[in-house]
Amino acid sequence: MSVNTIRSVLVHLDATPSSASRLKFARVLALRHEAALSAMFVASPPQLPFKLALSESPAALLQRTDWAALNRTKSMFDNALADGGLRMRWLESNGTDAVEAFSRQALYADLLVLGQHDPAAALPGGMPAGFVESVLIGTGKPALVLPFAVTFETAGHEVLIGWNETPQAAHALTAALPWLHSARRVHVLEVREAPAQDHLGELDIAQYLRCHGIVSALHCHRASPPPVPSNSGELLLSFASEVGADLLVMGCYGHNQAREFMLGGASRSVLQTMTLPVLMAH
Repeated sequence: MSVNTIRSVLVHLDATPSSASRLKFARVLALRHEAALSAMFVASPPQLPFKLALSESPAALLQRTDWAALNRTKSMFDNALADGGLRMRWLESNGTDAVEAFSRQALYADLLVLGQHDPAAALPGGMPAGFVESVLIGTGKPALVLPFAVTFETAGHEVLIGWNETPQAAHALTAALPWLHSARRVHVLEVREAPAQDHLGELDIAQYLRCHGIVSALHCHRASPPPVPSNSGELLLSFASEVGADLLVMGCYGHNQAREFMLGGASRSVLQTMTLPVLMAH
């Protein structure tokens, strides 16, 4: 068995319409890799009238649950479970901070399946603000983030790797190996400052992929001065569209300071405007 084999998948569910397609995608993915699939409901808490909210502590407000939304989502999960053919488990937050509980469970998964935040999603029942970046940066686990506006049943036939010689990009690249091995085509977009400093005999991205039996097409984008991070995100998405990619692989850049998760410009730009699945790792 390959060290890169996916054996455990954790999918985030909420009460938004895209949650059903996210569960379906995760189920197909888990079946393909013969992996165990776990699901966990995390949604913004129901809003209380102002006077009642003032009487509750901040911790109590964080722990409030929209039980009607949770029960609807659990019924959707149970229907998928009834289809059989897959090990599936429903996880509960047990009254604790649901985001923190999800992040703790994420440590035991090979891959997370998350959804892009939909700014138009009605609250309560939608994804908590900052959930994706909190999980990505707080756990270090690779996550496949699905766009809310477009439905994908599978991903990885045409892959674009965003490469810039960083630990985050290397982490995402390693996580992507199961898709790269089965992809029809693999493109690498390497963003460098100009002039590029090439040294003969050094290891590089193309050589690394060849070691894994993966043939890739390398595209270099040289920029001087260095590109603005948000522009790098736009460049990746534009090139993904140009080559017909159905999966973008990239590092997630940011930091965690006093539980305030801050994303870098490229990561934030991609997560806000993505129209294809994105495999990210911090």
